[in-house]
Amino acid sequence: MKPRTQARSIALQVLYETDLSTHLPGDVLQLRLEETSLSLDLVEFARGIIFGVMPIRDHLDHVIAKYAPEWPMDQVAAIDRNILRMACWEFAVSRETPVKVAINEAVELAKLFGSDSTARFVNGVLGTLVKHEQELREVLKNEISQTSNLES
Repeated sequence: MKPRTQARSIALQVLYETDLSTHLPGDVLQLRLEETSLSLDLVEFARGIIFGVMPIRDHLDHVIAKYAPEWPMDQVAAIDRNILRMACWEFAVSRETPVKVAINEAVELAKLFGSDSTARFVNGVLGTLVKHEQELREVLKNEISQTSNLES
């Protein structure tokens, strides 16, 4: 497994576990890092994904549901949901990862962790989202901004 794919794998495992439990992400990450050795830059990469996605999970879910309404997020498997959140965050919020790379990495994670149909499902949803990439960025930016203003 490529190093950044391995870091994404760790991030996915943390997001998945924290999505289904009350475990703290920092604790889960520490446990995963005890099982899998990553270089410091890859640990920071994984941490960036985890703590980039977690605070805006609801926003990501809303946007994914808006642009891919045939797949209600409450009916999407937890592993699939977290793969979609990660990829969407990478290409629409962080924007450090090229869209094609984010999609390819998401499909690879889907093959590793999902069911037989997960890779095709993830590719299809992300393909739909990419068609609305600019709108997606604007909607997420506005939603995150509104939430920040309400909290202030």
